[in-house]
Amino acid sequence: MDCTEEMVKILFQHQHGLIITRIMSTACELGVFDLLLESGGFLSSAEIAERLGTSHMGMEKLLEACVSLKLLRMEKKDNEGFYGNTDLANLCLAKSSPKSQCQYIQFYSEFVYTCSQYLTKAVREGKHQAPLVFGTSEKNMYINISSSEERLEVFQNAMGDAWSLYGQEVISAFDLSSFHVVCDVGGGSDAFAKQYISLYPNSTVTIFDLPEVVERAKKHSVSSEEHRINFQSGDFLNDAIPEADLYILARVLHCLNDETCLALLTKLYNACKPGGGVLLVETVLNEDRSGPLAAHIYSILVMLVLEGKERTLSEYSTLLGAAGFKDVQFKKGRHLDAVYGRKENISF
Repeated sequence: MDCTEEMVKILFQHQHGLIITRIMSTACELGVFDLLLESGGFLSSAEIAERLGTSHMGMEKLLEACVSLKLLRMEKKDNEGFYGNTDLANLCLAKSSPKSQCQYIQFYSEFVYTCSQYLTKAVREGKHQAPLVFGTSEKNMYINISSSEERLEVFQNAMGDAWSLYGQEVISAFDLSSFHVVCDVGGGSDAFAKQYISLYPNSTVTIFDLPEVVERAKKHSVSSEEHRINFQSGDFLNDAIPEADLYILARVLHCLNDETCLALLTKLYNACKPGGGVLLVETVLNEDRSGPLAAHIYSILVMLVLEGKERTLSEYSTLLGAAGFKDVQFKKGRHLDAVYGRKENISF
């Protein structure tokens, strides 16, 4: 493959990123991957279409596209295609999988598509477009999301999918076993908390979030670990923070500007018990800002609806240090990274 052909191939993939997401979300929504997982083998396009109540022609085209995307496998028998899941589909695209990403893909397919229409305007003006995205005068994305039960459900389910895939890795990045009282600040649902207590069963986690978010989370929480997961309503920017040994800010700081980040971290430092700490979960930019790609994608999304940004490790370290946290440590993950700072013990 010559240089020009390779460039055109890359261009094609980027040009059609949106429709690729739509193909995945459509196959998830129709139940293609679940049907094939349950069947335990290969089915013809006609059988899949009949069992899922779609047209044969439309389903065949969708299945063929999924094969090209390496989401499905196809075997030919008597000149007819029979389709089965790849390992990726079984793990991440079947709704019944514990690590399913179907709801996250749905969130991207619907919400991110709407946001992306305002990207040119956001770049020109250098400010977020939340009022246009949500069709309200409210500038705070989370208040906009929380104002709609349906929108909040989609968002929280998407975040739950993400933690099912990445949660254990970031939680195990450092030994946090000495912390028994944990506060998940802006934690939303109990998805991250469940991951935490599965690794540290002697801990309790308080999820501190907006009243509307907490109300829905409590309503949908059917965890057998309920006695170790608690909910407390509040605005972490304006209300008192629960006292804890460890504070978790999972994908929170990238939503905030530097001034607000420092104010929040300082508030956590003052509430934190001596010897306690704070765990940041973010996609950290390389120091030369050359990547990773995921951080730049999130940076664009943040610019569309929020006032925050993605940051380098040195930028997070500066914020943590200014708030009073010491001994900042960093662990690079496959997708999300962990940054950890400590509050010194009081000595006399």
